[in-house]
Amino acid sequence: MNHPRKDSTNGSQRLTPGKLAVAASCSLAVALSLSACENVATYTQPSLVRVIDASYIAPAINILVEGTMLAGNIGEGYISAYGTLPASPSAIIKVTAATGGATLVSSNATLKAGAQHSVFVTDNGAAPTSYTVTVLEDQQVAAAAQHSAFRFINEAPRVGAVDIYMVPTASTTTVGGGTPPTISLANSIPLYTNLAVGSTAGYISFTSATVTMVIVPTGLTKPQYASTAIALVGGEVRTVMIIDAQLTSNPPVSAIIADDVN
Repeated sequence: MNHPRKDSTNGSQRLTPGKLAVAASCSLAVALSLSACENVATYTQPSLVRVIDASYIAPAINILVEGTMLAGNIGEGYISAYGTLPASPSAIIKVTAATGGATLVSSNATLKAGAQHSVFVTDNGAAPTSYTVTVLEDQQVAAAAQHSAFRFINEAPRVGAVDIYMVPTASTTTVGGGTPPTISLANSIPLYTNLAVGSTAGYISFTSATVTMVIVPTGLTKPQYASTAIALVGGEVRTVMIIDAQLTSNPPVSAIIADDVN
């Protein structure tokens, strides 16, 4: 007796050309769905922001960025640590007196994702006082090996334009006494000359060493400021703000050094 031959594939499992097309379509839909889910979440790096208060007339102030208090009750010569804020193409910056009252100055600035910035507050030194807010973009990459990079801001109107030296401490010669000491600069080359009041010298790279930072009024030879020894091993990035010291102070200028990198 002849029996009909059975197909080795169950009919319900057999993939005909039509079913193959449907299966491929379903697989593509699932893949696209998963891909869409994976790309929904996006991440934008924040911006690192700090405050530099160089206003020698302003009262103690608060600085708010996009409504967040970045620094409070600060005065001239203050440089804050970096804080983290969302990146923004037009962040609102407000400066108010720490005691309250109307906004002294407001500004809009771009805060770039993944970048470092300094909110820099200055004034015109006149009455009625006009304040200015500038946002500086800071170097965020370490200086080259065996080199250091320094940026200088001159906010010392009583002293005026200055020359800046980085004198290797091992070769520093102190002549006589007094504060600041009289340092021989005969064999030294200034790192920057004639930095005017209200000006910023961009980052300047030099060979790392243990140095004494010396500030001299342009055209003169007697230092108005000489730092203690600064040990630099390479990679350091710094911002230096030069301000007038108190009228009774000697030396007549001060230098505030802030770490940008390393």
